[in-house]
Amino acid sequence: MIEDLRSFTSPGERRNIEFKKALSARYHLKMDRKKGLISQMKYRMERGNGRAVYLLGVEDSGEPVGLPADKLDESVEVLRTLSSEIGAVVEEVNLHEGTEGMVAEVIISRKTKTAREHLLVGVAGHVDHGKSTLLGTLTTGTPDDGSGKTRIFLDVQKHEIERGLSADLSFAIYGFRNDSVMRLKNPLDRKEKSRLMDEADRVISFVDTVGHEPWLRTTIRGIVGQRLDYGLLTVAADEGPTHITREHLGIMIAMELPVIVVLTKCDMASDENRRGVREKISELLKLVGRIPFHVKSRDAAAGIAGKMNQHIVPIIETSSVTGEGLEILDELFLNLRVRRDVNGDEEPFLMYIDKIYTIRGVGTVVSGTIQQGLVRKGDTLLLGPLKTGKFREVTVKSIEMHHYRIGCAEPGHIVGISISGASPDEIERGMILAHPDYDPEAVREFEAEVAILVHPTTIKAGYESVTHIETIAETTVLEPLDSDFMSAGDRGRVRMRFKYRPHHVREGQKIIFREGRSKGIGSVTRILG
Repeated sequence: MIEDLRSFTSPGERRNIEFKKALSARYHLKMDRKKGLISQMKYRMERGNGRAVYLLGVEDSGEPVGLPADKLDESVEVLRTLSSEIGAVVEEVNLHEGTEGMVAEVIISRKTKTAREHLLVGVAGHVDHGKSTLLGTLTTGTPDDGSGKTRIFLDVQKHEIERGLSADLSFAIYGFRNDSVMRLKNPLDRKEKSRLMDEADRVISFVDTVGHEPWLRTTIRGIVGQRLDYGLLTVAADEGPTHITREHLGIMIAMELPVIVVLTKCDMASDENRRGVREKISELLKLVGRIPFHVKSRDAAAGIAGKMNQHIVPIIETSSVTGEGLEILDELFLNLRVRRDVNGDEEPFLMYIDKIYTIRGVGTVVSGTIQQGLVRKGDTLLLGPLKTGKFREVTVKSIEMHHYRIGCAEPGHIVGISISGASPDEIERGMILAHPDYDPEAVREFEAEVAILVHPTTIKAGYESVTHIETIAETTVLEPLDSDFMSAGDRGRVRMRFKYRPHHVREGQKIIFREGRSKGIGSVTRILG
């Protein structure tokens, strides 16, 4: 909502902002005039990435004169009619005092397609196994040059591009419309992303994690902290599975994700080498109770997609240079089922915060994957817990998904939410945004059922490790409850306490805890307070 009307109008019309003195149904909805206004609205929507702001009762000069109530209402209704012609809606109407009447600030946006299917896939794999290059080629259709040219579409940090190594989570999308694939010519173009989000009836969002071992915590955050439907594991055909491959596979399995294995760089491996790598992957999958299935055709991909679960693992051979296997991946992603709770949007809103930004002209923005419930512009939410254990009220100013401005977001959406009521230095990764009806609780201690996977000695009361729950990565102090100590291979109940500050956790959440090369997994069974 505009805070200072005269300051806002004084620069004149610009980008997605249009002034209208008044609109009359009798005159402005006549065919010729209507066509001109629709063309003008499309232009403003395009300039605003799917969002336009009309100010009714404002002269072309920017003078906020205002209108009587009846003429203002008629003008708003004309805008509703025009917006419906281009598949848009009047999202919000705010009133301001003009010099001779009221001015209406009318916000128009493209309709949110609630019927759109949205699939979220986490991508992991050893460094230099072609993970980001695969995504760059798949989402654009542009062949790689053999040196990772297409990975630039994901690694937008200067040092990542220079070193050829991802250092943080990045995101990529492509989609389908009427079963036909939609790719992006330039994924760094916000308008093109917005257009895909507007037109696709099935959107595939990829969370590209980090393959370099020193950033394993970031990889865990990408797999544990997002509400993923599937995990995709890349293995280079010229090298085969590594200890990092096993680590990433273990994280996906700990999170109970159905897994897709993609052999990359097949243009660099002989048929014999490919076969050897497939056999190694199959052995690895069988060791963890999974059934490997070599997918060789689009028909096979369509068939296996309907049978995908935590046990069956398709293996697909690809090359980002020759394009081999990309059509098979297209077919798989076209037919995979969304694994989301169908009732998730009926529950109170909850999102764990992954990143915090300050954007000029927007303010504080937090991003993450929506766990449950719906969020709308104007909603009052609770932010926290703060270090004191309290929660603070904030207001949703706007919502974006892949740079596409939306009025409402639902479970599984990766969104950026602009909020008022809190500054960036008060917000930390691992905090939540929640609807007041969710009634969030700040938790310092909880019980968990865990399995110790790797540990060189024994774990006793007072053992400290970094524990990952959703986007939380916090040091915890552990105490075994069923015995005095635990060793590798043991399972049992433990009490865990956050060392530095409270967080919001709830029963049933999956956890991963690490310290050096030690690792354990489990789930929260009881909240202690």
